[in-house]
Amino acid sequence: MTTTQPSQEAHSTRAAATAGVAVVPPKLARSWLLVPATAPDAFTPDPAAEIDAVIIDLEDAVAASGKKAARERVVEWFANGGNAWVRINDATTEYWADDLAALSSVPGVSGIMLAKTESGFQVDATEDRLPDGTPIVALIESAMGLEAAPEIARSDSTFRLAFGSGDFRRDTGMSDDPMAMAFPRARLVITSRAAKLPGPIDGPTVSANESILERDSAISFSMGMAGRLCLHASQAIPVNRALSPSPADIVWAREVLAELGENGENVKDGSDRPRLAKALKVTAFAAALGLS
Repeated sequence: MTTTQPSQEAHSTRAAATAGVAVVPPKLARSWLLVPATAPDAFTPDPAAEIDAVIIDLEDAVAASGKKAARERVVEWFANGGNAWVRINDATTEYWADDLAALSSVPGVSGIMLAKTESGFQVDATEDRLPDGTPIVALIESAMGLEAAPEIARSDSTFRLAFGSGDFRRDTGMSDDPMAMAFPRARLVITSRAAKLPGPIDGPTVSANESILERDSAISFSMGMAGRLCLHASQAIPVNRALSPSPADIVWAREVLAELGENGENVKDGSDRPRLAKALKVTAFAAALGLS
């Protein structure tokens, strides 16, 4: 590891403010926009898009012949005051070490998304080449990665898990039917909870159809996923809405707290405690997002 950095949350909050995106702590971020490293004009999105986190993509979005030039362009953008996350190439490729060598010495890197993570060792090796405190999102994109998810989640270097659903389907031959994808999503949710990590980030909706996006986001929410990758800035607001407490949820939570007391002083029996716990969680999440 190299130099010590400010805390993850403080750094990412300042980064979000500078980049013009919604100031949401990365542990709560819902919309994660992937931007090709070949498109620097898109690195800083319109604030109206309400994107929680921007990820500059040095992996799938860049052809092998263009990796070096794209990396140099990204480093220059950071050196000029940019702030964002970066998806780097996976640890089995020749590009992984070059990505980390370039990014470890520039300011403004909010965090790293490690592509095609398949072991906790890969996360630790990535962390060793970054400034202290740099958060790492481990992207699970294969059967091997899913089988190793508990080990990956238990790594001290892992900040959050994410689901590369497209590559996972290609690796396993599974379809995008919600029933087929239920097991990998549930495994990532349960694994994250067991490792005391924030909820995992689901894969993206490829279609530009908003009704399909809303359907997919509702499925993510029902499975316990707490974020989603986005391929277009216009997807952020529907994703944020689907993964946030609704006005009705907030009203319900307040009514439960009024009935049972914030400290549970009016709890009558064990059946009240799950309601109280849920109400406290909804209220805290809404407050962190600035919802009333």
